[in-house]
Amino acid sequence: MTRTPFGRFAGASMLALALAAPVALSPILASPAHAFFGFGRIVYDPSNYAQNVLTAARTLEQINNQIQQLQNEAQMLINQARNLASLPYSSLQQLQQNVGRTQQLLQQAQSIAFDVGQIDQAFQQRYGNLALSATDAQLVADARARWETTVGSLQDALRVQAGVVGNIDTNRAEMSALVGQSQNATGALQATQAGNQLLALQSQQLSDMIALLSANGRAEALIEAERATAAEQGRVQRERFLTPGAGYQPGNARMFSTN
Repeated sequence: MTRTPFGRFAGASMLALALAAPVALSPILASPAHAFFGFGRIVYDPSNYAQNVLTAARTLEQINNQIQQLQNEAQMLINQARNLASLPYSSLQQLQQNVGRTQQLLQQAQSIAFDVGQIDQAFQQRYGNLALSATDAQLVADARARWETTVGSLQDALRVQAGVVGNIDTNRAEMSALVGQSQNATGALQATQAGNQLLALQSQQLSDMIALLSANGRAEALIEAERATAAEQGRVQRERFLTPGAGYQPGNARMFSTN
């Protein structure tokens, strides 16, 4: 069968079209593996959607971090407020009353108070050197005055002891209250203030102890002073007894009276 020129031209055209088809489709096949799905006029891009989801997740994480930071700052402010809160309890008045009672007992010391000037004056008058020229009545009066001073100092010591013992109950109550306040403190300031008041309570107890030791020491010192003066008085009286007098002086005596 003989082919016409038109047939040969048509066959060549079909062959050229077949060869050109892969070249025309090569840009589409060489593009990244992104899928584009069209729904009307809306185009869905999976890569863009994944990027948007990742950005939203990071933004949400930042927001959560900011919220946590704000919560931490709020808790820090609450803790600072607690640390600055003052202790709603004070034992100062009770401690001052205890110290005042003990001081009042010391100020009521009989005869010889806890004063340097009065002590020097009293010792000069009552416990000084005894004169040989003093009468027996004067020696007895001075000895009685010293005895009264010694007894008074013993009474003062007993009164101070009673006052210190009386403060034990109030100190125990204050200590229990302060320990409770310290354990229930909401912040550092309250705990510090409770600790300071406990130290003040210890200082008050130490002042009571010093007052008690002072009163007992005063009584013991007066007892020793009375003993020393009594020994000196005995020496004076013995010396006066042994000192020879003017001796016997003869005089005129009448056995019988005359009329």
